[in-house]
Amino acid sequence: MSRDAHRHRHTARIAEVRAGRKAEKVPYPIRIRRAEVVRTSAVGAGLLRVTLGGPGTAGFEAHSPDEHVKILFPDADGQLRLPEPNGDLLRWPKPSPISREYTVRRYNPASGELDLDVALHDGGLGSDWARAVRPGETVHVAGPPGGLIVPHNYDRYLLAGDITALPALARWLEELPRTAKGWAFAEVADTSEEIELDAPDGVEVQWLHRGPGNPPGSVELLADAVREVKVPDGERLYAWVAGEAGAIKPLRRWLRDDLGLAREDYDVTGYWKRGVADFDDEHDH
Repeated sequence: MSRDAHRHRHTARIAEVRAGRKAEKVPYPIRIRRAEVVRTSAVGAGLLRVTLGGPGTAGFEAHSPDEHVKILFPDADGQLRLPEPNGDLLRWPKPSPISREYTVRRYNPASGELDLDVALHDGGLGSDWARAVRPGETVHVAGPPGGLIVPHNYDRYLLAGDITALPALARWLEELPRTAKGWAFAEVADTSEEIELDAPDGVEVQWLHRGPGNPPGSVELLADAVREVKVPDGERLYAWVAGEAGAIKPLRRWLRDDLGLAREDYDVTGYWKRGVADFDDEHDH
């Protein structure tokens, strides 16, 4: 099957799920790309946008608000070990190369530019890289491995996340139909970390300020605020929650047990865990 035929097959499946009744993970062909840094720019005080481009980003696929790619880093000895193409998948070397995962904030097919918004924190491998990287430098990007495709016909959407989930939250709000209704909660340190959001008029956005003395993931601000939501009787709700694994754990139980949502009607993902450098949580949906 040609690459175009492959693309047609999964884009048709994405359209089918989008028009259906329940969310579903749809895989797309996973590529390893050699990209170049075009520019970096601050997005509020908490995020640094790394824009990638060059021939390697041509034909990139972006279909889901919280799909992610891996940025690959050299080993301690300076050797960069890359996965190899294997049909629609990648064959990864063992042990796995050092990598960090980032949400695809935006891909522009016309310019070929790919934006990754990196949450800044002291001593983080990805943070240090984003701060130091300069235009013209080469970056190797693997993925996305697919994405969770959510129908656009729910009555309401409930979106919630911390600073690490803010890029995905922003993309969620941009890509929802302009007629969508619901709630979006974003936990940040203070007003300096707030960013512009393009939310539908019917989605109420609430910024939650942790306060500079409280590190991310250390307070129950997000979970407490979200649990105040009252969903009108008889309405179908889709909920998406991402952030520090411990802080969002109570919301998984609340969505399942209190709201009684079916498995396919919510996605709760730990993007990171306090004290764990390269945490990897499977999506729960």
